[in-house]
Amino acid sequence: MSFWSVDSKGNGVVVRFFDRWELSQLQEIRTAGKARTQGAGAVTLDFTELRALDTAGAMELLNVIGWPQLPEKIEVQGGDPRFQSILKIVRERLSADEKVGVHVSHSFLAQLGEVTVNLGKGIAALVNFLGQSVMGFLSVLSRPHSFRIKEFFVQLQTTCVDAVPICSLVTFLIGIVIAYLYASQMQQFGANIFIVEAVSIAMCRELSPLIVAIIVAGRSGSAYTAQIGTMKLNEEIDAIYTMGLSPMQVLVLPRVLALIISMPLLVFVGDFVGTLGGAAIADLFLEITPQTFIERLHTVFKLKHMVIGLIKAPVFAAFIGVIGCRMGLSVENNARSVGLNTTSTVVQSVVAVILLNAVFAVVCNELGY
Repeated sequence: MSFWSVDSKGNGVVVRFFDRWELSQLQEIRTAGKARTQGAGAVTLDFTELRALDTAGAMELLNVIGWPQLPEKIEVQGGDPRFQSILKIVRERLSADEKVGVHVSHSFLAQLGEVTVNLGKGIAALVNFLGQSVMGFLSVLSRPHSFRIKEFFVQLQTTCVDAVPICSLVTFLIGIVIAYLYASQMQQFGANIFIVEAVSIAMCRELSPLIVAIIVAGRSGSAYTAQIGTMKLNEEIDAIYTMGLSPMQVLVLPRVLALIISMPLLVFVGDFVGTLGGAAIADLFLEITPQTFIERLHTVFKLKHMVIGLIKAPVFAAFIGVIGCRMGLSVENNARSVGLNTTSTVVQSVVAVILLNAVFAVVCNELGY
């Protein structure tokens, strides 16, 4: 049985199709070989005598005529109009899959340029979303009744109260490690008492805000992306729009504000617990009693070190919250995108926190703080 015929027409060819091109007929169609269309200036597909066509048959039809190595000019004529629609859908899908699957090797400079362009687009999108968040916050100030107070307290409990144990544990261990490293060096010079200001300043000014921010980025920032991304995947974001509500007010603002309030509290807990870890090491290895440690702390520790750390906290929190929510809203309609965006949230948040911490260090140094 012949399923097609090829006739010459000017500088092109006409491929006429017969019988039924369906899934049940594929084995017979494949045994018939391929049509010779290479080198033709134009290809015309004649569906006049084609009795049936489904997507499987359309894919095999394209394979028979040598897709995608075909002339740019392809004309379809005759037959049921639905056949042309099926063929068009299959061609578009195959073209999209081919573009995704093709790996193009670029030079180092081209790859660097691509990374730079993507980085610029990401920063611009982040700044744009940050501006939208600020405008949403101003809108809530003018209309307080629109603020989702229940959602805010739920997020406050999740990001603050539930995070106290892990933040306390990590900062306590960091305080122990820092004090132990200082102790091993100070013993050599008989400067044991200086461990008090070394540990307290390091924890309150730098380590506690940084460590807590990284914990929050991995814990709350990723959770924001996963939650909002799953809502978008389940079309719950579309439902929010349909009800005339704003995802910015319903989802983003309660989370960002809860994180901004939570971070200073967590950092304060980290300051206390981290310094407590340093005091434990000072008592064990340097014979500095807790009473002596506290007296020395009252004498040498300046409040500005703690204030600087507490000022950093809400800034870090704002960026972590905005990044987490933005990446959640940019999730595509597939589960893979949720995982990729969640990972990207943690990476972006940690990088942003470290960059902001460097900016704070430079500014404080220039201002004499």
